[in-house]
Amino acid sequence: MDLDPTLRTLTMLTLLQSGGEWTAADLAERLGASIRTVRRDAQRLRRLGYTVEARPGPGSAYRLSPGVKVPPMLFSADEITALVAGLHLIRAWLPDDAVAPSALLKLDQILPRPLRRRAAATDLATEVLQQPGAVVAAATVGVIADAVAADGRLRFRYVDQHGRPSTRLVEPHRHCLRAGQWYLVAFDVDRDDWRLFRLDRISGISSVAGAHRPHEFPDESIEHWLTTDFGRAVGRRSPAAPESAG
Repeated sequence: MDLDPTLRTLTMLTLLQSGGEWTAADLAERLGASIRTVRRDAQRLRRLGYTVEARPGPGSAYRLSPGVKVPPMLFSADEITALVAGLHLIRAWLPDDAVAPSALLKLDQILPRPLRRRAAATDLATEVLQQPGAVVAAATVGVIADAVAADGRLRFRYVDQHGRPSTRLVEPHRHCLRAGQWYLVAFDVDRDDWRLFRLDRISGISSVAGAHRPHEFPDESIEHWLTTDFGRAVGRRSPAAPESAG
């Protein structure tokens, strides 16, 4: 196998991205090149901004530092189709948000020509007909995601189904899509119970400094919790009616 130097370097990047440590000998065999060429290609990746770590010695090996992102050009055509179709679904929920159109524009700018054609074709061919009952903000979803990952707490203003406003301090567990609406499943600290909040009724959301030991979710899954009337159907202690009901 005699690969073009650029293709060989990208192939090496793909192998490293698959995880673990690769010996120079294994890389040389997969690339059809010499160990000296493998060293040159590793150096080329470093010049491109990738952190390629090397373990010296007779059994020299290479690995890619965690967190390094693969350029979009290494996506397959089917992966691009999934991304663009997914962005169409998100755009239906964020009609007033520029996030999805901006992401599509950036894909168009950085993809190689064949994948750019696939992205454009998918964009043209995909249309979401069912509109959501209420829209959400990407920024709200992002703040929730960060708090879940960091075992953090959130504070926000909430308006319930009766129009009553309140300020909530919660430990977020997940946000989920149910019956055409996006919800936040969270433990309400002040009410000492699990609650369900509609995302479109949340405003002024912010993270609370510090990490906390989150309460354990009271069911085997969110789906089971919801479909058993928040635990009532199986005789366990259940939370009050969800804040967003009605």
